[in-house]
Amino acid sequence: MNAIVSTVRKDLQKNADDKTKASFQRFFKEKVLFHGVKSHLVEKIAKENFKKIQGDKKKEVFDLCEELLQSGYCEEALVAANWAYALRKDFEPTDFQTFERWIETYIDNWAECDTLCNHTVGSFMEQFPEYIEKLKIWTTSKNRWARRAAAVTLIVPAKKGMFLKDVFEIADRLLVDSDDMVQKGYGWMLKEASRTHQKDVFGYVMKHKNVMPRTALRYAIEKMPLDLRQKAMAK
Repeated sequence: MNAIVSTVRKDLQKNADDKTKASFQRFFKEKVLFHGVKSHLVEKIAKENFKKIQGDKKKEVFDLCEELLQSGYCEEALVAANWAYALRKDFEPTDFQTFERWIETYIDNWAECDTLCNHTVGSFMEQFPEYIEKLKIWTTSKNRWARRAAAVTLIVPAKKGMFLKDVFEIADRLLVDSDDMVQKGYGWMLKEASRTHQKDVFGYVMKHKNVMPRTALRYAIEKMPLDLRQKAMAK
């Protein structure tokens, strides 16, 4: 085990408590492996330890991220996502394959999926928008977290008003997905897009409301005015 990974693990274990560990599981349907560290402390540990490696080459840091991801512990995956995002200015096209492999191999809950994809993979897409087409392929994965990742990767860009056409195409591909984690993911993506494209997103929802799962629909319209929400929810 690399020394810095060992240090991170010890820092997490030192800041863990049984009450936090027990409370975390309430947010997940699947069994998730936790140390039991509050999220703000995880972020603090990630940032403090990153200072020790920020001069290292990207590949070396990514190798450390993978070692953390391999542990199966949620907090260690969040540290890995934090470190990968810290290197966003050094991203290059070939990093897509690395992120894709991490999602398919290691991600096993919504917290890990969203933390990695909202910021790290989302930032990659803003820099290399030509990879949006490869992102869309994730919607056909047998892995529920890859399908959710296809949507939540565009959360931050969609909030900025970017990629509207692609947001709708990803929503189309996930529209009748039976997995509630995927439904919530693409509903959230539509909600963020509605911040700057409310009319377009409302039109999309109204067009598809008869087949769109109610879970996704509720997420999509959450930021809209009451009258629009009522129209969307009406049978």
